[in-house]
Amino acid sequence: MSLSSMDAAKTAVVTGASAGIGAATARALATAGFHVILGARRLERLREVASPLGERATVLSLDVTDPGSVAAFVARVPERLQLLVNNAGGAHGLDRIESAKEEDWEWMWQTNVMGTLRLTRALLPALKASGDGHVINLGSIAGFETYAGGAGYTGVKHAVRAFTRTLRLELLGEPVRVTEIAPGLAETEFSLVRFAGDEERAKSVYRGLDPLTPGDIADCVVWAATRPSHVNIDEIVVRPRDQATATMVHRKP
Repeated sequence: MSLSSMDAAKTAVVTGASAGIGAATARALATAGFHVILGARRLERLREVASPLGERATVLSLDVTDPGSVAAFVARVPERLQLLVNNAGGAHGLDRIESAKEEDWEWMWQTNVMGTLRLTRALLPALKASGDGHVINLGSIAGFETYAGGAGYTGVKHAVRAFTRTLRLELLGEPVRVTEIAPGLAETEFSLVRFAGDEERAKSVYRGLDPLTPGDIADCVVWAATRPSHVNIDEIVVRPRDQATATMVHRKP
């Protein structure tokens, strides 16, 4: 299916779609009847996600930290777009403020905040033109809480929450809904990236509990996106049963 022949299906853009929540969201939206445009840096991984979806998926290179990449990506998106899922993001490190690495903070701001701004700003005209647009931002419970060692990541997720709430105000009266989905512990590549590939440390984050899965979060995205167009789900906070706050977790012996 070409990008110019999608009149029969709603179109959704999913960033960070090469793995984890982004990949699960792309699959779930395709199953729900959307044509999905998958964006990420790892094209081979994107193609693996898109392959089972056939003509329901389009793969495009996207680095949300690079304005030129964002511009090239947006140029390939149809003039009428119904859904943007800003999923690209992540954390680097767990350093206390006194030893914080500026390069880690800069990466987190570029990926989580500036990337969300770039895609949203660029695609709002297409979302408005559809007459029934929707922006869904993937936040985190880190946007509601803070914890020692987490200032960099909680800072950017607080910013994503403020961004989302402000966008909701600014689009009041426009045909565009705005939602934030804020997961707790979900087992993805998140911790592996945060801890620079240290697999044992990453696994320890989820040890002894039943974490959320990428599919659990994708279910939330699809549910919010498929409500009647007059229904705006402002935010969904979703944690595993074994987690009460960012730092209060029940682990089995």
